[in-house]
Amino acid sequence: MPGQFRRRLVSRIMTAATVLAAVLAVVPLLLIFGDLVAKGVSSVNWDFFVNSPAAPGEPGGGVANAIVGTLIIVGLGALAGLPVGIGAGIYLAEYGTNRFSWIVRFVADVLNGTPSIVVGIFAWTWMVKPMGHFSALAGGVALALLMIPMVTRTTEEMVRLVPHSLTEAALALGYSRWRTSLGIAVRTAWPGIMTGALVAVARIAGETAPLLFTALGNLNFRLDILQPMQTLSLQIYVYATGPFEEWHRLAWGAALVLMALVLVFGLAARYATRARFSHGR
Repeated sequence: MPGQFRRRLVSRIMTAATVLAAVLAVVPLLLIFGDLVAKGVSSVNWDFFVNSPAAPGEPGGGVANAIVGTLIIVGLGALAGLPVGIGAGIYLAEYGTNRFSWIVRFVADVLNGTPSIVVGIFAWTWMVKPMGHFSALAGGVALALLMIPMVTRTTEEMVRLVPHSLTEAALALGYSRWRTSLGIAVRTAWPGIMTGALVAVARIAGETAPLLFTALGNLNFRLDILQPMQTLSLQIYVYATGPFEEWHRLAWGAALVLMALVLVFGLAARYATRARFSHGR
């Protein structure tokens, strides 16, 4: 009985500790989101979404240029980064036993830990400086460089989770190696790959440092990807550090919109994960 009582006590203590840890992990997000809602919801209205920023010091205005710019630059980053990252991840999972694969995996791990501002300086050196001006295209390339290592490692892990029996059965039926990889392994792991891709997109959507060296920002509405372009993160930076109270109010509203955008990507990733487990069952 003493031993049984001790085991129950330890089990309950550890259960309580894990519940407490889970609560502590969720509380910061709730506090941040609650603070954003309290300070930013008053700025969010129809004009906020459809108008460009007003002149400095004047009331009103919106962040339509920043919303569109965010979608364009993040879209450019995803368009460039996702195919490369997914392709590299498939290669590492299917052919990742040679020395070259070890180098690719090592470089991806190093890039995952590289500060984003360093990536911004790199993009400035190789794109902005030769072009002679800042551009949304350079910002998209910088975000793609941040996305590629994350997507690569996620894709590799998802493809490795595919049971070997599936690929072996396809090879036994006469499928070629590349067809087995794309038609069986990747297709089975696709929900997990999409989850990693959406998480990577959510990660780069809030980046500011690399865009300061590449896209720079623009208070005017621009659609030309070869010219400076505004994003929500850059708009928040400009407004939050500006001297006008109206800018500070709009900065809270822009932060709320950006947070909501990241949450949408997070929910989409969760939905993809749920679809993956449903497919597995």
